[in-house]
Amino acid sequence: MKTIVAPADLAINGALPAFDKPLHVGRPNIGNRDAYLKRVNQILDNQWLTNNGPMVQEFERRIADFLGVKHCVAMCNATIALEIAIRALGLEGEVIVPSWTFVATAHALYWQGITPVFADIDPATHNLDPAAVRRMITPRTTGIIGVHLWGRAAPIDELQTIADEHGLKLLFDAAHAFGCSYKGQSIGRFGACEVFSFHATKALNTMEGGAVTTNDDELAEAMRLMRNFGFKGYDNVIHPGTNGKMIEVCAAMGLVNLEGFDDIIAINRRNHAAYTQALAGIPGISVLDYDPHERNSHHYVVIEVGEDCAATRDELVAALHAENVLARKYFWPGAHRMQPYRDLFPHAGLLLQYAQRVADRVIVLPNGSMVGGNVISTIHDIIVARIHEEIAP
Repeated sequence: MKTIVAPADLAINGALPAFDKPLHVGRPNIGNRDAYLKRVNQILDNQWLTNNGPMVQEFERRIADFLGVKHCVAMCNATIALEIAIRALGLEGEVIVPSWTFVATAHALYWQGITPVFADIDPATHNLDPAAVRRMITPRTTGIIGVHLWGRAAPIDELQTIADEHGLKLLFDAAHAFGCSYKGQSIGRFGACEVFSFHATKALNTMEGGAVTTNDDELAEAMRLMRNFGFKGYDNVIHPGTNGKMIEVCAAMGLVNLEGFDDIIAINRRNHAAYTQALAGIPGISVLDYDPHERNSHHYVVIEVGEDCAATRDELVAALHAENVLARKYFWPGAHRMQPYRDLFPHAGLLLQYAQRVADRVIVLPNGSMVGGNVISTIHDIIVARIHEEIAP
């Protein structure tokens, strides 16, 4: 086990917190500020702030080119993007989703009168288990939403086979997966469509935003109509719709961050490797790894706290929070244990043993451009110090 060398300001034994300002999971990566402000000035000079302006159009083209997909439909956020994609695909009745995902995946269905049916995950991958999906299909099932958790691809081929066999629509929540790949192909081109989040906490951010990518011309056109109240032209409404438009300043942030995306990934990879090395050998602590044969943003540093760890997951989180390290218990306690699903499906947990087990073990640690070697070393020291409290005689 690595020897603890506690810095003078470490808050163990009553000293000051290790960090004078909170160190958040998901602190935003901000690209070249001058380049962003230059684009903002262009927006102000154009006096075109929203309604499919030139920045949004450029952002859509650049994202589609980056992913190798025909269409990118930018939206104000990923939740609206999910809702529009679900409606454009004509989903109804029941749709199968993983329980262990951000609750918006389920809410986007429930908000539209569709029942999210929770299926279990593979504990090794944290993604949907195809066998569990098969068990949850009923005559009312119309679709499956796979989630590429941590940017590691869901079992795309297996889910597509199930969807084809049962006549179901398949789409993917790719909120974590921009810049990631499956069998060497960019995520963003699978299923009927894929939904990305560009929220401030994501590897690529537009401050707030999302997008749907697809190779289906008709689906893309329907979603473009739906995000702008169904307008085709100035006065011609031809489709029911809502307001899901991305604004120009958000697209400008996305363009600047896209230009610096390789640098962001390099920092994330470095940090992930440093965390893996620092935490290696601590009994009961394992760091989630990434397939070296696939691209990944390495944006999420995920650890699991096993039963053989001397401290519990919650004790480690409390110790980190006490030092201003705001680590997170993603996606605890699981969507099926949140409202309204906890009351609607009180016995769902009987079929979700792996989702519950993983939800009770995971901690996500800070990453990104604000994290460096000294920060990682201190986080290691906090974890080890808390464990030593538990095993001290």
